[in-house]
Amino acid sequence: QVQLVESGGGLVQAGGSLRLSCAASGSISVISIMGWYRQAPGKQRELVAAITMGGSTNYLDSVKGRFTISRDNAKNTVYLQMNSLKPEDTADYYCNAGVYSGLRRLEVWGQGTLVTVSS
Repeated sequence: QVQLVESGGGLVQAGGSLRLSCAASGSISVISIMGWYRQAPGKQRELVAAITMGGSTNYLDSVKGRFTISRDNAKNTVYLQMNSLKPEDTADYYCNAGVYSGLRRLEVWGQGTLVTVSS
């Protein structure tokens, strides 16, 4: 079994910064890809950023230049540094990981952390 535990959400004023963390634990062989999704009220969940084990990254267009995803493979942890936050960034943010546990590939989700950006 594999778990993802997120931290770092909260309330911030527009223009401010937050750093989200997500740590994976359990029976982990390899984590191939880690990412952050978000879901605002009444909207579909969308991919914000993702990073492969080798460090290749992908970003939602609206966050490029403001958000940075990184990971520490030794700690099985992924981070999302969010700068210049805007009210439209307000959402529940979910960590996601593609995990190999032995020969099994699992897709694992965190419980979510709320980010609220006030104008």
